[in-house]
Amino acid sequence: MVDKGQLWTVMPLLAVGTYLIRFSFLGMLGNRPLPAWLTRALRYTAVAVLPGLVAPGVLWPAATGGHPDPARLAAAGMTLLVGVITRSVLGAILGGAVTLYACLALMG
Repeated sequence: MVDKGQLWTVMPLLAVGTYLIRFSFLGMLGNRPLPAWLTRALRYTAVAVLPGLVAPGVLWPAATGGHPDPARLAAAGMTLLVGVITRSVLGAILGGAVTLYACLALMG
């Protein structure tokens, strides 16, 4: 367990640090137009973050004890394929979900 003194020292420091990081971007720049290069780069934030959130669940799923399995790999591949072809986020998610559940039902 974590020492209570350390916990109550670290938590407020992290809260203040997080607030200052967000304030530096939103509070100080909130009413000014951003440069075109920064606006263009910020469009790719979701595209960069989403794979980082999904990849551990595909490559090291808790359901299989951390070992990759064909159902999740097939679903990830189908999601990517449908997303590239249709350029639809919802279509890609639906295609991946259908593939995952179909593969899990077929493979047992």
